[in-house]
Amino acid sequence: MSNQDRYKRQIVLPEIGEEGQDKISGASILVVGSGGLGCPALLYLAAAGVGHIGIIDFDKVDESNLQRQILFNLNDVGTNKAKAAAKHLSALNPDIKITAIEEELSDKNVESLFDIFDIIIDGTDNFAAKFLINDAAVKLGKPFIYGSILGFDGQVAVFNAGTGAPCYRCLFPAPPSGHIPNCAEAGVIGAVAGIIGTTQAMEAIKLIVNHASFEPLIGKLWTIDMRSMENRVLSLGKDDNCPVCNKESHDIMLEYTQQSCSIVPDITPEESKVNSTALLIDVREQEEWDLGYIKGAELIALSWLIDGNIPNIDKDRELIIYCRSGKRSKIAGRMLIMAGFSDVKNMSDGYEKWLKV
Repeated sequence: MSNQDRYKRQIVLPEIGEEGQDKISGASILVVGSGGLGCPALLYLAAAGVGHIGIIDFDKVDESNLQRQILFNLNDVGTNKAKAAAKHLSALNPDIKITAIEEELSDKNVESLFDIFDIIIDGTDNFAAKFLINDAAVKLGKPFIYGSILGFDGQVAVFNAGTGAPCYRCLFPAPPSGHIPNCAEAGVIGAVAGIIGTTQAMEAIKLIVNHASFEPLIGKLWTIDMRSMENRVLSLGKDDNCPVCNKESHDIMLEYTQQSCSIVPDITPEESKVNSTALLIDVREQEEWDLGYIKGAELIALSWLIDGNIPNIDKDRELIIYCRSGKRSKIAGRMLIMAGFSDVKNMSDGYEKWLKV
């Protein structure tokens, strides 16, 4: 099959064309993790004709993965995920190069692997890996496409893509401390992972083709709540005090600890009202606060947190985070956990429901 036949539906787009397709065919992307995010990203990158795709994953396919990891089937159970993914992608597009790396990404192999590829896609579900990916990407000057899912919520951003662009640590300076529930406890609908992974693939194509009309999520965090399909694009600034991207590359130390993941548990407004020990944090903006707030709460706006600020509160203090409807507070709660706060809960349905209780 000729490229003209295989890729004609995207070549016909003026933003892609023959020139853009040549760029896609000449590009190389490493996908870290071939799970819920990695599988859809890999499928669309291979289908688009990305010339060299690397897949690193040390895990084996389990039957419980099949609900969301759409590259695999029952015949793959017990097989290394990177190896199984490479087999299926080669069947989809035998004209591209696919490298399966049956290892765990670590501080020992990350530099040699990242050095081979143009773009890094984060398909992981744990903080330790995300920080390692970011730090190595900064050190080697590689753009890093971040993705994250939590229940029905998803996030995508493009970090470290050009001079002045923020990195992941500009948003989340340090890993969380304290007990973090494991990934199995969080739960996920496969379609949520599919939307986020597919969006990561699209961001990679936008970076590769670099058409004037494309606006990759550089310096932006796209969030979506798939219960309502409400989505927001939040602006992210580069942190002048960032512990990584303000260093010279040779001063960036790469570290990796065992995997963990995080959820922000919900608490109802009814439960919040009878909780006399927790500190209520309102993450709405000042003009919303001025129209009404919960007595005893403190205002710490989400925009202030996104600017890299960390509240001067005991990190072991029990916190209940709320906003208008419980969506922005979920984002703020994750940011606080990643900043080291160990006991954070999200008020479901937010201030609107509180007023009716």
